Amino acid sequence: MKVGLFIPCYVDQFYPGAAIATLQLLEKLGVTVSYPKNQTCCGQPMANSGFEHLTGGCNELFIKNFAEFDYIVAPSGSCVLHIKEHLHSHEHEAGAAGISSKIYELSSFLTDVLKVESLPSKFPFKVGVHQSCHGQRGLHLSQMSELVAAPFSKPHSLLKMVKGIEIVPLSRIDECCGFGGTFCVAEEAVSAKMGKDRVEDHLSHGAEFITGVDMSCLMHMEGILNRRGSKVKVLHLAEILNAD
Repeated sequence: MKVGLFIPCYVDQFYPGAAIATLQLLEKLGVTVSYPKNQTCCGQPMANSGFEHLTGGCNELFIKNFAEFDYIVAPSGSCVLHIKEHLHSHEHEAGAAGISSKIYELSSFLTDVLKVESLPSKFPFKVGVHQSCHGQRGLHLSQMSELVAAPFSKPHSLLKMVKGIEIVPLSRIDECCGFGGTFCVAEEAVSAKMGKDRVEDHLSHGAEFITGVDMSCLMHMEGILNRRGSKVKVLHLAEILNAD
């Protein structure tokens, strides 16, 4: 299979380790990965702010960069959801629709396409897992706790394959961290309070690391951890799954 690696802006600019870990993990699993060097923002920040009509250039470039791949994989639930639901083009509508059907968030690709059953990873630490809203409610990476249905979590199932890891229980397993993209700018006080509550749940259960599928959420919580002088660190899911 030909897999195109899509790296979101904030991962590229602030957390390149998550991108490198994603690439290395896929290659360890025998996947041939290509990185289109001309890729830019997918347009999600503009669309979330009510300016989706200005994302035409982003859409066309994304189609140009990724249309020829069998699959597209990204270490970001929110960006993948944006592409799946909002990518469009007046000139290349078939290309846009094709991309929407073959783009995957990393944990979903590992679980649903590669059907990974074991990993050579080691991470002997206590880890709290943050289930980001876009991934959970948009991409269905895990079950919503308010539903009377069997629980599942693709990130959890992968983490359980990591040797030495201890996944700490949380009191509120799928509560929002308060980041919400532009929400954290427009509603700073509410966003910060939600983030503090989310961080406290992890800390009270002894987490040494907090992980998830979206570095944006983890970045929000990292800022709160740093402000309170905590030694707890954040790591993208890919960095733990790739650890040895």
